[in-house]
Parts: sequence; C-alpha cells; structure tokens
Amino acid sequence: MPVIGYAPGAYDLFHIGHLNILKHASEHCDRLVAGVVSDEMLELTKGRAPVIPLAERMEIVRSLRFVDDVHAEVVPDKIDTWREVGFDVIFKGDDWRGTPKGLKLERDFAEVGVRVHYFPYTMHTSSTVLRKALAAIDAEEPVGRVARALTS
Repeated sequence: MPVIGYAPGAYDLFHIGHLNILKHASEHCDRLVAGVVSDEMLELTKGRAPVIPLAERMEIVRSLRFVDDVHAEVVPDKIDTWREVGFDVIFKGDDWRGTPKGLKLERDFAEVGVRVHYFPYTMHTSSTVLRKALAAIDAEEPVGRVARALTS
C-alpha cells in the first residue's frame, strides 16, 4: 500500500527551507501532498496575512516535480485535514519538536496511527527573516520601494 505524506506550511515568500522540506518529504513517501495554509488560517494562527495570496502560493508549490498534489488547508486542526486528505505521515520542521504545538501534534496523530517526521529547520533562511529584511529595506527607502513592489 502506498505511503501518503503530508507537508503543511504557509509557503509564503517561498525559499530554500520550503524547497528542502518538500524535497526531503518526497523521499520518505510514495505520494506527497503539500498543504498550503489559507490566508484566513494564517491570520488566525500567526496574527498576520501572508505576503503572497493562497492561489499563488498553491501554484508555486504545485509546480514542484516532487509534489504530487496540493491541498488548501482551511481548518485550524490538522486532524480535520487528515480526515480530508488521508495521509500516513506528516512532515514538519524540527523547530516544532519538543514544543507544545509539536507535542500536541504527536499525541493527536499517534491516536490515529499517523507518524510525525521532522526535518532540520533551515535557520539561515526563513519567511520571518525575509520579512524582517524587506521591512528594513523598506524603512531605508523614503518612498517605500519594497512596499510599492509588493502591492503593484
């Protein structure tokens, strides 16, 4: 029976860390579904809207040769997503390991027989770092070059 993997993420400001987790996840399953968290769920869980809208983030992730399918994640509970998608293993960055949210994820999925597989988190590149860099550049530009570029 084929192993279905699920790799959820915002995939906002797509970078090498996103590419790595999806690429490595595909090596640990027969079929990889990338869960792209909706704009509304990001606002609810992270308190901010993404820079790139959901449809565009889904298209970026869908274009990767090692991603077999893309799922718009529109509910906050990963177990509800599991009921919709039906995966056998969920992939997360190891920045989740040992955290309250990571421990909850492990407990919840252990109850339904889904394995949680962690990959090394790319510390030198993250969407948070990119957002801060863009904000710093924008602050240096009196006319807001970055802000204009993101809204045009």
